[in-house]
Amino acid sequence: MDGNDVLAAQFEVHRHRLTAVASRLLGSRAEAEDAVQEAWLRVSRVGSAEVENLGGWLTTVVARVALNQLRARAGRREDPLDGAPPARLHAVADPAEEVVLADSVGSALLVVLDRLTPDERLAFVLHDLFDVPFDEIAPIVDRSPAAARQLASRARRRVRGAELPDAVERRREVVAAFLDASRNGDFSALLELLHPEAVLRSDAVAAQMGAAAEVRGAIGVARFLSGRARAARLVLVDGVPGAVWSLRGTPQVVFAFTVGDGVVTAIDLLAAPETLAGLDLQPLGQR
Repeated sequence: MDGNDVLAAQFEVHRHRLTAVASRLLGSRAEAEDAVQEAWLRVSRVGSAEVENLGGWLTTVVARVALNQLRARAGRREDPLDGAPPARLHAVADPAEEVVLADSVGSALLVVLDRLTPDERLAFVLHDLFDVPFDEIAPIVDRSPAAARQLASRARRRVRGAELPDAVERRREVVAAFLDASRNGDFSALLELLHPEAVLRSDAVAAQMGAAAEVRGAIGVARFLSGRARAARLVLVDGVPGAVWSLRGTPQVVFAFTVGDGVVTAIDLLAAPETLAGLDLQPLGQR
């Protein structure tokens, strides 16, 4: 196969996920398929010879196309042509995509998403539904990672009421069990609650406080956190179950969990004052 054939084959591998991303961004399967096709035309013109993470790069391309459509739609104040997409887009084989789709709340969420600005919608959907880091979202919306985080935070507060109660409860149970295992130093329980490729990331301030800048893999994350969460308490972090360590009532470190398919896939330790100031922390009792 020549270079274009190889690229086309690689693109097809990612097409289902790209369509799912575009569908959540645009709220229309037909528009999503158009966006993915437009992304392919752009990709085929520039190639991907020097791209290390092809899936992430393609997601970024599709997100840019969808954002342009959202901004144009906002200017015209038009609705999608064919209404909401199916609640589940299940022609996928990638387990990571199944996690994304399992966390979907269908048309109830789409109603709320339509009330967000295009940039808020993109930041929320990419980060909260597809686990795209803020440093990758920031260039798409021409903002800093911190500003992109604030976009998602504002969107999350507006979306929170649309999330199905049982979805929040499932996440709460996983996070609560994880905190218990960490407090008790139960290494085996931590491993069971972590995805094999789980990652722990710390912002610069948390790293200065002694946290590892980054740990990859369930074994490493479990070793680092075993016995370390004794003072952390369960909270809602912008409407999503997480944890916080406070000193004299003032939050010092927030544990932002990404949960999918009943396990923890990522934990972000947030300690920068400007980041903490923008988070909505609400008590969440442990049952």
